[in-house]
Amino acid sequence: MNRRAWILFALVAVLWGIPYLLIKIAIEDLSPMMVVFGRVAIAALVLVPVAAVQGSLRALRRNAVPVVVLGLIHIVGPFLLITYGEVHISSSLTGLLIAIEPVLIALLMLRAEPVTPVRAGGLALGLVGVAVLVGLDVSGDRLGLLGAGMILLATLLYAVATVYVQRRAADLPPTALVAGTTTVATVVLAPFAAFSLPTGAVSGGSWVALLALGLLCTAVALLAFYGLIGEAGPNRAGLVTYANPVVAVLLGVAILDEPIGVSTLAGFALIVAGCWLSTRPAPAPAPVVECTMAAR
Repeated sequence: MNRRAWILFALVAVLWGIPYLLIKIAIEDLSPMMVVFGRVAIAALVLVPVAAVQGSLRALRRNAVPVVVLGLIHIVGPFLLITYGEVHISSSLTGLLIAIEPVLIALLMLRAEPVTPVRAGGLALGLVGVAVLVGLDVSGDRLGLLGAGMILLATLLYAVATVYVQRRAADLPPTALVAGTTTVATVVLAPFAAFSLPTGAVSGGSWVALLALGLLCTAVALLAFYGLIGEAGPNRAGLVTYANPVVAVLLGVAILDEPIGVSTLAGFALIVAGCWLSTRPAPAPAPVVECTMAAR
């Protein structure tokens, strides 16, 4: 990756490691639906004027379908699933489960990239890591299993969206794409959020967490991520999930006092190893050397 791609990679890694902590704080006083609506509405309010000033909104007219699709599969679906999932599981486990995204991207791109024994082993190893995490952390807890299932489904949607961006929306300016998708999400969620308004007092911490979710973890992070896909492609962009869980776990343990044991670390190690192996490029075929005999 070039220098710009590495900068975007580092920025996204930090900004997408923070949301799980902020979601935990926000849902103490706000409903999950209100948290998701609030963060996308804040992002849209910031991004639409930015895209308008840059003149990139015009590009949305001829790309309405991809923008609507991405608004649903990259924002509405995953944000709701993650926020509701965190009602039942810890923020650190959420971050660890989302680390499986590169494996899912590799599975989605099997037709485009050859399957080598190393890649196949990596895919299997990553899935074993998920099984270890879920089996040891939430085994016997039905609500915990439900929460983990929601997170994994959200991760699958993230993987689908990452591939879709490259195939259908890579030429769109990132500001227009993020402004469009967050606006779509805001419009879709507004009717549901109207019935989820807080009925009691909301602490300042919850409001600050919601503001940070919208401004930093949604607006800025999505801009950086779409730019990263354009610079490095979906496979390498998906590798940002290597770093996200580290930030999520450190914050969850340090601030929320969430437990983490050897089994959790082992599951994460399996996922990271699987992601690394499954996303390795296939070796280039050896050049064919044609030998000809000179006529005598």
